[in-house]
Amino acid sequence: MSEEKHSRQTTNVLSKFRPVQVQEFKEAFTMIDQNRDGIIDIEDLKDMYSNLGRIPPDAELKEMLKEAPGPLNFTMFLNLFGEKLSGTDPEDTIRQAFSMFDADGKGYIPEEYLKDLLANMGDNFTEEEIKQTWKEAPLEKGKFDYNTFVGILKGKEEEEPK
Repeated sequence: MSEEKHSRQTTNVLSKFRPVQVQEFKEAFTMIDQNRDGIIDIEDLKDMYSNLGRIPPDAELKEMLKEAPGPLNFTMFLNLFGEKLSGTDPEDTIRQAFSMFDADGKGYIPEEYLKDLLANMGDNFTEEEIKQTWKEAPLEKGKFDYNTFVGILKGKEEEEPK
């Protein structure tokens, strides 16, 4: 029975994400799992961080690993991401934030206006950060469709095949 339950949990975890997201998480997991044993442990984190030029104290690394209730295998990794993503703002809240910049209530923001907002308000985006953001942005004829973007953020929209 516990095998059946475990299998069902795995299916539920996978159903939270689109296949392309699962593949991206798998790539990230593989990069972190430095010794390729299928489990992320403190040594994997140390190796990964040392490759980035910083080794946090063991206490900090142990704190990261404590978020998982058991060994940090790929299924647990997906579970943790699912919890983090479901903890983000609800779709309506994000949509309302965008709608503040949509004076006509048409569901889109002019591309140039949004670029100006990103570059000059709050945590100013660099030109490179704006370029990165635009790679994923649903744009059509110079208009940013924020309803579609909210769906992408929350993992509800299917990505267009490239």
